[in-house]
Amino acid sequence: MTTIADVAAWLEAFAPPTLAEDWDNVGLVVGDAGRAARRVMTCLTLSEDVADEAIAGEADLVISHHPLPFRALKQLTTDSPEGRTLWKLIGAGVSVYSPHTSLDSAEAGINQQLADGLNVVETVALVPADPSDPDSPLGAGRCGAVLEPTTLARLAANTSELLSIDHVRVVGDDEQAVSRVAIACGSGGSLLDAAIDQGADALVAGEATFHTLLAARAAGVAVVLAGHYASERFALERLAEQLAKEVPDMTVWPSRDERDPIRLVRK
Repeated sequence: MTTIADVAAWLEAFAPPTLAEDWDNVGLVVGDAGRAARRVMTCLTLSEDVADEAIAGEADLVISHHPLPFRALKQLTTDSPEGRTLWKLIGAGVSVYSPHTSLDSAEAGINQQLADGLNVVETVALVPADPSDPDSPLGAGRCGAVLEPTTLARLAANTSELLSIDHVRVVGDDEQAVSRVAIACGSGGSLLDAAIDQGADALVAGEATFHTLLAARAAGVAVVLAGHYASERFALERLAEQLAKEVPDMTVWPSRDERDPIRLVRK
């Protein structure tokens, strides 16, 4: 019988918790490690509707990229969306594991998967997990050379195709030359300074603040913004596929109800 502890051990070998940021909350955050893990669902964020799907699907474990809870709770009541979601999951006996920034920074984690998909090679971490080893593949973000020098327009198109989305937002001119690319999923704009330090011509990120984008433009660094959801959700779908192959006695699926909370409205 595969237990939740077994699944957690596999996840921690793939994305070691030691790679997580100090402020993060990774690991088994809700549940009983000794219980059986027959049905497992992955998702990016455990919103209330996604929790309802897990319960209806009789999941024993949810692997949620973003932690729930994220910060320490003084009360656990149904007065807040977070409290209602946790109360439902606990009542249904559903455990929750969150890999979050450990999965972002793992050797084959989200940022490396983005790099591979965009043909970015010879990658190093933007912020190495071990500062004494700047060439390490472990750490926040990635930076490397593209196989063939390209343009911002082509990089944007490749990002859209990789993530199966119909638009990205960009900073810079379409024909701006790109030979070295930095990658930072999620709120990746915070790694702009590291991208500049590593000589990146472009930064592919989930999201960035307005002032970060102005700073990028001033530094001559092009930016491709895929959206927080799109830049990470694909990896949770891949994780479900990989886990199902590794543990064939489990049923594993990515959430079917999860959606990006942001939608595009056209005129």
